[in-house]
Amino acid sequence: MSGGGSSGVFKKFIDPILSNAERKNSYQEIGENAVWSLSSCKPGYGVDQLRDQMLDSYWQSDGPQPHLINVQFRRKTIVSDIAIYADFKLDESYTPSKLSIRCGNHFNDLQEVDQRTLREPSGWVNIPLKNKHDGPVKSFLLQIAVLANHQNGRDTHIRQIRIYSPLTPQKDDELNSFSTVQLRMMKTLR
Repeated sequence: MSGGGSSGVFKKFIDPILSNAERKNSYQEIGENAVWSLSSCKPGYGVDQLRDQMLDSYWQSDGPQPHLINVQFRRKTIVSDIAIYADFKLDESYTPSKLSIRCGNHFNDLQEVDQRTLREPSGWVNIPLKNKHDGPVKSFLLQIAVLANHQNGRDTHIRQIRIYSPLTPQKDDELNSFSTVQLRMMKTLR
């Protein structure tokens, strides 16, 4: 394996949200639609490892805290959940213990929408995101900041991150919901 390390035991990737039958038809993973950047990384332990769907690889930061993961979307995007895979048993002092989730239109207007304390996580940590009105977050930029690690560790390991948005109905689905014959006849353009 090149980069990202290996625990010696291959762990199967199971999507934390989409593997749930109830949520599978309501949510989509949108991380592939974004541009990802990191505040720092060791060579071979960067964004590719963070997004490769392999639980035995990881991003490793290389610099002072806070360690930042920036996720930029081309258009304003609804973000409902973030799922982070961390494993204290494997990573010990490299495991994040305090996270800040920030959203905004650009780097100069980021607002914290959630702050989490993780206690020796071993697996997926799901973080639902809500705005101040308890609705979904809509943002161009999402930033995940690692503010502290377990055992006062300096650098951090995060094994996977997934970003989710509610599914929006397709235009065809909306058109197919017309109930009268006259409306159904007009649903296609010629």
